[in-house]
Amino acid sequence: MGQKIDWLFIEAIEAIATASFLVREEKLPYVRRAIQKIDTLKILLMILWESKALDNKKYVALSAKLDEVGRMLGGWNGQLTKNSPRK
Repeated sequence: MGQKIDWLFIEAIEAIATASFLVREEKLPYVRRAIQKIDTLKILLMILWESKALDNKKYVALSAKLDEVGRMLGGWNGQLTKNSPRK
């Protein structure tokens, strides 16, 4: 599971980095992909914590950072969705 978590972190970073270099109209799928990866990370970390494979201190530290990233991505998604032309 640790390897999967590592890959999810990498995939989230890749999606964020890609979105940051694209024109506004092309960012939304990458931002949403990053949100999906971060949400999956949160779930996997919760599973590790509940199974006692991750101690409280590490879980709290990681969760706080992931929550912050999730809020930032959610805001970015909201801006892109609000200002995008409707199809």
